[in-house]
Amino acid sequence: MKKLADMNLRQKIGQMVMCGFSAADAEDSAKKPNQRIIQLIKEYEIGGVILFRRNLDTPQQVAELNHELQLLAADTSGGPLLIGIDQEGGMVARIHEGVVCMPGSMAIGATRDKQAAYETARISGKELRAMGINLNFAPCLDVNNNPLNPVIGVRSFGETAELVGELGTAAVKGYQASGVAPTIKHFPGHGDTQSDSHHALPMIPHGLERLREMEFAPFVRAINEGADVIMSAHVIFPALEPDGLPSTLSKRVLTDLLRGELGFGGVIVTDCLEMRAIADHYGTAEGAVMAVEAGADLLLVSHRLPLQIETIEKLVEAVESGRISEARIDESVERLLQLKQKLSITAGDASPAAVSAAVGLPEHVELVRETFRKSVTLVKDEQQLPLASDKKTYVIWAEVRANTQIDEVIEQEETLGAYLAETIAAVTETRIDTMPSEADVERVLSESKDYDQVIVVTYNASFSPNQIRIVKELAARDTVLTVVAGRNPFDYIEFPEVKTYVASYENRPNAMYAVADVLTGRHQAEGKLPVTLTPEYSFGWSGQA
Repeated sequence: MKKLADMNLRQKIGQMVMCGFSAADAEDSAKKPNQRIIQLIKEYEIGGVILFRRNLDTPQQVAELNHELQLLAADTSGGPLLIGIDQEGGMVARIHEGVVCMPGSMAIGATRDKQAAYETARISGKELRAMGINLNFAPCLDVNNNPLNPVIGVRSFGETAELVGELGTAAVKGYQASGVAPTIKHFPGHGDTQSDSHHALPMIPHGLERLREMEFAPFVRAINEGADVIMSAHVIFPALEPDGLPSTLSKRVLTDLLRGELGFGGVIVTDCLEMRAIADHYGTAEGAVMAVEAGADLLLVSHRLPLQIETIEKLVEAVESGRISEARIDESVERLLQLKQKLSITAGDASPAAVSAAVGLPEHVELVRETFRKSVTLVKDEQQLPLASDKKTYVIWAEVRANTQIDEVIEQEETLGAYLAETIAAVTETRIDTMPSEADVERVLSESKDYDQVIVVTYNASFSPNQIRIVKELAARDTVLTVVAGRNPFDYIEFPEVKTYVASYENRPNAMYAVADVLTGRHQAEGKLPVTLTPEYSFGWSGQA
């Protein structure tokens, strides 16, 4: 790794940019270094690579990819590379094949177990580092105190600053113990928004006193206990930035508040600058320049090669024109070099031997299952559980069928129906989209009439009128109905008349295994809601689309 004094301006700028890469066409592959990422590493000497599901398959493949990326960067100023991923656990996990998928933040919040937060992060970090990933964009320290938040939800540990701060800081330490740099996000807080910064530019209007007590508090605790990296939020806070700039582009937020008042000395990384909150209002490349002016060190441009190149060239131009001083660039590069040195990154991190010794181990599986057993929350039960083992049972499974920036399509065979079939004699499971069609609604309502027990596994039903319609019409029948929240527990707000309601916070296999244990009486629910389910937040849909 070169020293700062040995780098020219373009090499320094390269250090400050982290890029993702995709396949150029149907004949290309993004699961090995292709010409797009080779160009960025060799010609532009970027300092980091972010991986998405498009790049990932088995742990061995991921290790081989990262080994090759590090070898490509070895003789450039960009090497060794920071290799990052969004592996938050739960419903946001870019890699799931062959690894042990950790519970998400809200599931851990339901356990109230600080040791579980530490251990799940440590083991996740251990598996990531064995595959050559040294930077994780987790944990979220957003306080989810707004049930209508479309992007955070179960990615938060809960609705109080105290709980989020305690569990989030424990997770930070767990990742650090494994040799992975955690990233606390999204500063100053994305928990109380009603829009998603992937698609819009949210605003949080609260006054400074409230922000200090709620939004800032978990970040302050994690900073004071040694957090390495912090990610900025593409969110406007008028109390902090009267000029209306989102925090990512605000010097008042990143430099005056975060660096000055809160004393953060680590790396500030932007959320992706291709997100519409930035791209639609400022442009990705111009947004990158403004972010550096504000105080950011590492610029995330995750997807498109032309924008990645434009960003680098515009940053070089900004320094050469005098808009940004080279001394300002040096500050950021020095922080990035210190982080890389702390992580002791080598191409040998990712090897077949490292993967075999650290990924998918039985003890990891047992830790995860035990954590899920502690997290499943019985919100309400009017003496319907356990389910009868000799009754015909119909399970409706809402599944993601279209990729978004948060949700990804995953082929999952280990569903709740599959686990219930181990102890219930006659189980039929049908799948619907999270936004079911009218035909699907009519089909499941008709088919379910012949069953004694009906279970609906919802998925963000609060945002899906037809999921709500299905549950409400089933609840009006004289049948044993159980609703399981396969993601946000806030779904309950839309149908409080349901007699039995279980929150699992995610629908991953180990979560469903734990839910099946609760529904069949093999295990008592131990979780406690980390959020309040208040009817006043209901969308007020009648169930009609």
